[in-house]
Amino acid sequence: MVDGISYDDVMEYDHLFTMAPAFILKMMAGTNSNLVSKFRSTVQYYMDGLDDDQKSKLDIILGSDIDDLQAIMKESYAKTNKEQYKILADPKNREFIDKNLGELRSMI
Repeated sequence: MVDGISYDDVMEYDHLFTMAPAFILKMMAGTNSNLVSKFRSTVQYYMDGLDDDQKSKLDIILGSDIDDLQAIMKESYAKTNKEQYKILADPKNREFIDKNLGELRSMI
């Protein structure tokens, strides 16, 4: 658990993590793409619909250490075997996560 964010929280939004096919996510992570900016209007739509609890969890995520977030992704992969979590847990994709979290921070 990361300051209140857990595997169960990830599973609540599993559809968002697995929306992109794994091969596309792997390619985007490999090129360190800014997915948040590419899908800005969709991301903004989801952010506008967050309730107070979800906003609180988002704040925790945005303030969390990437190593801790990747540990949750590793746990999620171990429990679900979904390739998207494996990609996000990979330490070489740390910069990709940092870039996209930074873009989310700039939207708030």
